[in-house]
Amino acid sequence: MAMMWHWGAGWGTGWMWLWMILWGVLWVALIGGFVYALVRVLGNLGGRDRTALRILEERFARGEITAEQFREMRRQLEGK
Repeated sequence: MAMMWHWGAGWGTGWMWLWMILWGVLWVALIGGFVYALVRVLGNLGGRDRTALRILEERFARGEITAEQFREMRRQLEGK
């Protein structure tokens, strides 16, 4: 009697490829979501919030305001 090697539902009766793709997409989405959330959280820890004084300094650096205007506005922001 001849033996029948690899007989049966070896790869899930033809649907295993679909589940492999779905699990792959799920893992990519989970890892991508985790990385996205991590970048958002760590990005805010670096003090990237734009305070009024920081914006004023940037405007002065770009030459939008004069040194006198900068000093006056900074004095107003600092409450002096």
